[in-house]
Amino acid sequence: MKQSFLIVFFAIFFIGLSGCSNEHVISTDEGHMIDSQSKPEVDEDTGMIKYEDEEGRENQVPVDDVKEIKER
Repeated sequence: MKQSFLIVFFAIFFIGLSGCSNEHVISTDEGHMIDSQSKPEVDEDTGMIKYEDEEGRENQVPVDDVKEIKER
């Protein structure tokens, strides 16, 4: 009984944990696919899209070079 409870608990925990990640894919006009760990945001002042890469570094891409942004 206790073992089945633990299995159910961890299954729900990992499903909930995976639902919290908001990975996005940025595709450019040149065909590059960029993985982003955070939701990309447009900086109106610079005309750039800011995003956080897989290693936690903040990067930017010009808005004009982006074809689409999809949530994974």
